[in-house]
Amino acid sequence: MASPAPVIAPNKGVIDAVKAALGDDLLSAHEAVHEISVTVRREALADVMIALRDTDGLAYQQLMEIAGVDYPERPERFEICYHLLSLTRNHRIRIKVTTDEDMPVPSITHIWPVAGWLEREVFDMYGVLFEGNPDLRRILTDYGFRGHPFRKDFPLTGYVEMRYSEEHKRVIYEPVELAQDFRTFDFMSPWEGADYILPGDEKAEGEPDVDTPKVTESPKDTGAGARADAKAAEQSDEPKKPGGDA
Repeated sequence: MASPAPVIAPNKGVIDAVKAALGDDLLSAHEAVHEISVTVRREALADVMIALRDTDGLAYQQLMEIAGVDYPERPERFEICYHLLSLTRNHRIRIKVTTDEDMPVPSITHIWPVAGWLEREVFDMYGVLFEGNPDLRRILTDYGFRGHPFRKDFPLTGYVEMRYSEEHKRVIYEPVELAQDFRTFDFMSPWEGADYILPGDEKAEGEPDVDTPKVTESPKDTGAGARADAKAAEQSDEPKKPGGDA
């Protein structure tokens, strides 16, 4: 019986075919974990996509996704990744271009109209501009949102917070106000010990007595004092009830 899993075209020869199709527009290509990624010139993105779609042996007819990655240490900090699918060969490929906050990336909405929504997502999350997109607006965040939340330098608390105002009878935006001072964490194992005093520890005087037993000598010894020990040693008046002494 044949396997029900779809037949996936192997990667053998794909990089060579891509190099032949793209020529000087191809900057680099490599295969890792059975996936092929190619980096191309930003200015030639539209021509690259058409070549990958129309070249025999490649035929990547469908745009599946557009994603962004932020590398703040790079001069062109943003990497835009396009994932294409060949329906006839059941094969995928990743195309990458780089840019910064100001340099726009050519839109490919005239090749795949679905790119309009996907480019808006990348714009909303990273602030990357797409030249030629007919409707480049935010799509995931709310009206009046400041900044781009997937950038590595975006604060975890955001810049503004939203609440309903009884005074204005509408939702309003205000600068973020933390309920407590901003806390930092060193993620140190508690067994390693810290070089600072936690709140409440300053009340302790001296080192603990290591000879002090950590367990009671008998079940009747509660450690709460003589009166408590005597009470604990008493027999229950109702031994048959739950919790009573047998």
